Amino acid sequence: MPQNLRRVARALLSVSDKAGLIAFAQALTQRNVAILSTGGTRKALIQAGAPALEVAEATGFPEIMDGRVKTLHPRIHGGLLAVRENPEHSAAMLAHGIEPIDLLVVNLYPFEQTLAKGAPFEDCVENIDIGGPAMIRAAAKNFDAVTVVVDPADYEAVLAELEAHDGATTLALRKRLAAKAFARTASYDAAIAEWLSREAGEPTPAWRSFSGALAQPLRYGENPHQAAAFYKTAERRFGVATARQLQGKELSYNNINDTDAAFECVAEFDAAREAACVIVKHANPCGVGVGASLADAYAKALRCDPVSAFGGIVALNRGLDRATAEEIARLFTEVVIAPDADDDAIAAFAAKKNLRLLLAGGLPDAAQPGLVVRSVAGGLLAQDRDAADLDESKLVVATRRPPTAAEMSDLRFAFKVAKHVKSNAIVYARNGATVGVGAGQMSRVDSARIAAWKAVEAARAAGESEEWTRGAVAASDAFFPFADGLQSIIDAGATAVIQPGGSMRDAEVIAAADAAGIAMVLTGMRHFRH
Repeated sequence: MPQNLRRVARALLSVSDKAGLIAFAQALTQRNVAILSTGGTRKALIQAGAPALEVAEATGFPEIMDGRVKTLHPRIHGGLLAVRENPEHSAAMLAHGIEPIDLLVVNLYPFEQTLAKGAPFEDCVENIDIGGPAMIRAAAKNFDAVTVVVDPADYEAVLAELEAHDGATTLALRKRLAAKAFARTASYDAAIAEWLSREAGEPTPAWRSFSGALAQPLRYGENPHQAAAFYKTAERRFGVATARQLQGKELSYNNINDTDAAFECVAEFDAAREAACVIVKHANPCGVGVGASLADAYAKALRCDPVSAFGGIVALNRGLDRATAEEIARLFTEVVIAPDADDDAIAAFAAKKNLRLLLAGGLPDAAQPGLVVRSVAGGLLAQDRDAADLDESKLVVATRRPPTAAEMSDLRFAFKVAKHVKSNAIVYARNGATVGVGAGQMSRVDSARIAAWKAVEAARAAGESEEWTRGAVAASDAFFPFADGLQSIIDAGATAVIQPGGSMRDAEVIAAADAAGIAMVLTGMRHFRH
């Protein structure tokens, strides 16, 4: 037999996920592979007529401590770790009655799933696997001799090699499966460590790992020359990762990024109080509206910037209905995401083959803490999700004129939207709808001017001569370093402004607002988004 081939004569099977287990074990038995197994796995095999020797019989030591100790034994780990061609290893195996294990099939206690269900602390602890990762790492280290399988999806590949190579596996397969095994244990440990750090109230642990399971390979990343994939984490949060895609092409990297941005923004608005719609293009909201119905909210959002909305992402905070779906279907839209949809709404999209419809199962909790991670050269930046909302007790009316009740309602709305616009961000709003959005500019003055210009263009497109920023309010995601940014907003006709405050020139900015007779509210909270 060629040196890179290793015959499989003895296997250990111990799995939590029993999908495909019986057929796989029966195929091994037909090849005269001796099977060792544990607890529930062995019971399932015996009931299906697949012979399996209990691990305790092989070790001569019973399971103890409610099964916490069963495979942590030299006769197991020696059989996995022994270097087959090493005379000293062979002598040790002979002296201690250790038989080689050629194939290890283990998937771990479902810690991530237990955590995702919101199980009690004690249940999460009990679902931390110890023996499984230890065996996996031992087998993966000795990939020269041992085939390790951690995913039922790989059963077919192993059986195909056993068939093609007279009961043996190739070094290439063993290496690939070993790499996957180490990735699995690393991901598993990372999820546990992150959870325990949170439980211990440790925001910046000395070592940090980030885990995810492949949800789908993507055709490419932001550009066609970039490889990309989508990974799901153990975080309990509704969104793209939880969504069912009912129709349309495979999501792209940019689709996923934009859809996440849209759904996070629309979640700022309480679905029990008001319907909300957010339209996103290139990760920035280009239109946001709230109303009595989703159709009303969508109409308001679309009116803000119908040009940018073409080919955009639409997010809704309530279950999609047919009337809203029919309105959305009038314009080319890449993705629609909602918590749910009725059958009539789904049917309304059926003819739009390229439109992706995602049903997330619920809304993300805008106040839920979480972690945001991005890479930089040689490292990772990690921070809490921006889950903060306005603290009404800390709002300060800085100008002589306070905002009216209507202005204050729109100021709150505009500040929620500004939180999701790339900095520097300026948002004009009126009557529960954005009328102009300025995003991602190096100068806050430019953001204010661009937002006003966009409002003029949208008004013209709607056949109206009125400048929509006249009588609107404006929100800024950060303070005005000079009065010039505020002056641009005053020139656009806004009557009230909300901003964090905290500039060395706050007095100058407030004086400019007073001189113009507009109201200004300070939040004491910044919402940069880079």
